[in-house]
Amino acid sequence: MKTKLHIFKIVAKTLSFTKAAEQLFISQPAVSKSIRNLEEEYKTTLFVRKRNSIELTTEGQSFLLYVNKILAVYNQMDTQFLHKNDTFPEHFSFGVSTTVSNYIIPKVISKFRQQYPKTKFEIISNNSETIEDLILNEDLDFGITEGTKTNPKLYYDKFIKDEIVLVTNSNNPAFKNGSIDTQTLQSLPMIVRENGSGTKDIIDQFLLKNNIKSLNTVVTLNSTESIKNYLYHSDHYALLSIHSVSKDLVNNQLKIIDIKNLSIQRWFYFVKRTGFQSNMLDYFETFITNNYNL
Repeated sequence: MKTKLHIFKIVAKTLSFTKAAEQLFISQPAVSKSIRNLEEEYKTTLFVRKRNSIELTTEGQSFLLYVNKILAVYNQMDTQFLHKNDTFPEHFSFGVSTTVSNYIIPKVISKFRQQYPKTKFEIISNNSETIEDLILNEDLDFGITEGTKTNPKLYYDKFIKDEIVLVTNSNNPAFKNGSIDTQTLQSLPMIVRENGSGTKDIIDQFLLKNNIKSLNTVVTLNSTESIKNYLYHSDHYALLSIHSVSKDLVNNQLKIIDIKNLSIQRWFYFVKRTGFQSNMLDYFETFITNNYNL
């Protein structure tokens, strides 16, 4: 039952059987079967299936509230009984790219320290290129980066999927229909990340793949937060991780402009040196994977 509820939660979050299957590393038919079994067991329809999308029904929204509570209890049980005798170092250092550092990892570490209150963390936050260099130089053993698997001396393990979206100030009056084409994209005044940023690397690859010569870059900044603070006070545009703008969308500070027929997606990866083995790191990766979206 725990597995089926977890699958339901991921489907409810992504609103896509395909994306849920990718995130869970199982087949799409397995995801569909699990949801169908839940619907039969509870004699209700959890999702409305449309041609190219799905939506939670009213019953599905109510069901999700219970699922979140139940999975939280399962997690507490695991912490109390399965790992009560586990040990973890008193000091633990690892590196994370800036997007992960700002928007994903803090809540996980907070949760982890409830189980291991004696462990002190030193989290090195920098762009992906710098974090990977620190791992290669053996200054760090472990990290989480964004971008692509490019260095054969490093071992990459998929963490979570991310989407890079075009955003602007929510009060920007342009493009009232909420979408543009690639030709228009090239003319927009863009705020971009610095060289070495995993986000910038993915965007550059996307431009090259889609025969887009360049963006109209007007300002370069070295963090997502600085870009967002710029956008709060202008009608310029930026391509940012959906994880980094989720609260801004809810608070109506920023809005997404769709790029027709194009989607910029990437993975966040757990990274370590090729051949490096550690049961502690394996457990820590599993903990992060199980708790990042709670």
